[in-house]
Amino acid sequence: MTSPLPSGETLPQPALNPPASVAVFLVATIDPGGEAVVREVLGSLAGLVRSVGFPSPDGGLGCVAGIGARAWDRLFGGPRPAELHPFRELAGPRHHAPATPGDLFFHIKSARTDLCFALAAELVRRLRGTVTVRDETQAFSYFDSRNVLGFVDGTENPVGRAAADAALVGEEDPGFSGGSYAIVQKYLHDVDAWDALAAEAQEKVIGRTKLTDLELDAPGSHKDVNTVLGPDGSEQKILRSAMPFGRPGPARARVRELLEQVGLPATAADRYPHELSGGQRQRVAIARALAADPDVLFCDEVTSALDAETAVAVMDLLTELRDRRGLALVLVSHDLRLVADRTDELIVMSGGRVAEAGPTRRLLGSPEGLTSPSPAGAE
Repeated sequence: MTSPLPSGETLPQPALNPPASVAVFLVATIDPGGEAVVREVLGSLAGLVRSVGFPSPDGGLGCVAGIGARAWDRLFGGPRPAELHPFRELAGPRHHAPATPGDLFFHIKSARTDLCFALAAELVRRLRGTVTVRDETQAFSYFDSRNVLGFVDGTENPVGRAAADAALVGEEDPGFSGGSYAIVQKYLHDVDAWDALAAEAQEKVIGRTKLTDLELDAPGSHKDVNTVLGPDGSEQKILRSAMPFGRPGPARARVRELLEQVGLPATAADRYPHELSGGQRQRVAIARALAADPDVLFCDEVTSALDAETAVAVMDLLTELRDRRGLALVLVSHDLRLVADRTDELIVMSGGRVAEAGPTRRLLGSPEGLTSPSPAGAE
């Protein structure tokens, strides 16, 4: 249960605020005899957040504290919020949601890592000897609110009044009106296996397009099975504050290896897309495709929006990768001059139909002076 705190705190916690760029999630259990200190820390939490964040108002430091059902009885006595109960373990044929111990939950968020760290460190210091930290997760914003699977997360979150209606306790439980319930979930993904899937397969799993984040009609997808309907048939909304986390570990070496194969320095892994040139971004895209160790590399307009010199450099890279790795290349391009010397077979399309097909040398003869007629697929 989160906000408002029963200690007399009058201002609501920022439960409805959108995720920040950095977050720390702490889950702790209360040690025997630690109740008084925990009550004191919870009661002073708003002041502590203000003190830590005051020198850096642009950091947007905030913290939401949650109290588990068993801890509520130990800390306060009296009635609980009506729907507050211990999480019940869920087990199905494919997935398992364990019930892990947790009396206290702190969701610390900010635009700055140092502020999150400072507040988390101070909370742990004040609670030392009275709680046991069971889980600490440091999370981050990832490429325009995407998760580590590469899809935008939280696009269906309600906003404004709808968010308050969905997430906050109303007059149905007047003693706790304005509070909210928090369910803490932590998902682990096999990113290597996921990245080996084609984008179309990933989209069917998620139920959305990867690039444009449009909903798909995909029965059995993540979006489909996680849509919950109420008694009246209306969709029940939840407010998600999901953020990715992870440790690169051995994957970091693999990233460095792939970047080197496409002619980029290892430091490119630490740059945002807007910090890379068009040619560099295209090389990163090629490196991502190589991560799955494919036998065939499909390149659809791989040189679009690139200047002539950069386009030739990218095509030279693909030719080198083909020869070095034994790849088959399938190139789709409007510019036959780029593919003429790099393909064995050519298919010329016109009006959505195959106009010509055959060996490249026979169809083109000498490529000098060619104009770019129509979209061409080359193999």
